[in-house]
Amino acid sequence: MDLGLRGKRALITGGSRGIGLAVAETLADEGAAVGLVARDASGLAEAAGKLREKGVTVATVAADVVDTLALNRAVKQIAGELQGLDFLVANAGGTVGRGNLTSANADEFTATFALNAGHAAELIRAGLPFLGAAGGGAVVIVASVTGMRPAPRTAYAAAKAAEIHLAATAAEELAPANIRVNAVSPGSIMFPGGGWDTFQRENPEDFGAFVANQFPFGRLGKLTEVADVVAFLLSDRASWISGANIPVDGAQRYPSARHFD
Repeated sequence: MDLGLRGKRALITGGSRGIGLAVAETLADEGAAVGLVARDASGLAEAAGKLREKGVTVATVAADVVDTLALNRAVKQIAGELQGLDFLVANAGGTVGRGNLTSANADEFTATFALNAGHAAELIRAGLPFLGAAGGGAVVIVASVTGMRPAPRTAYAAAKAAEIHLAATAAEELAPANIRVNAVSPGSIMFPGGGWDTFQRENPEDFGAFVANQFPFGRLGKLTEVADVVAFLLSDRASWISGANIPVDGAQRYPSARHFD
């Protein structure tokens, strides 16, 4: 399906690997220019090389998304190189430290919020002038089913719930500027080098039970299955979808193979 994205310009945080890179690849396949922000300069260079083979413009900036000044500079630099922005994808996230209230060190809960919902809000704020100059645009926040159905780790679950609500609230605020905002909540996604790949190797019995009991389709999700939904939500094919949270989880039941003590 041609989503009408040729010539559009997207900025993606956490874009050098995993879901972020998969989104970039899908958008590039549709003819969109992409800008990637991530901490790992070498990973960004490798990702950019793959994307340029698709014949699209690619810009990268190595920056830590929780450093607001660095994130603002990255948005301005990428917007300059791409000659504007139409889309923002707040994908960077994760857990700082152990993540549960009973095991976390001081400030780890706050740091997890900053990495997830905090960076998403700052990305939108920094990108607003460029979306406005383009006459509007679309934003997707990559949240998680853990923000909908609580499971370890506590800080991550609460931060992802905040991202889902951020999307709904920002959609109300930014609608007059012709900017749509949605969240996508992936379930457990398998890819080489990802968290579930590592968990499977280190805990094969627990992983096998997790797949057998929590997934009606008998498998974890794929990166492309998330990326395709993100691309659709950014496109005008989703022009009347805003403030929504779209689970991409294959009807997954419990969100995690981990359990509280």
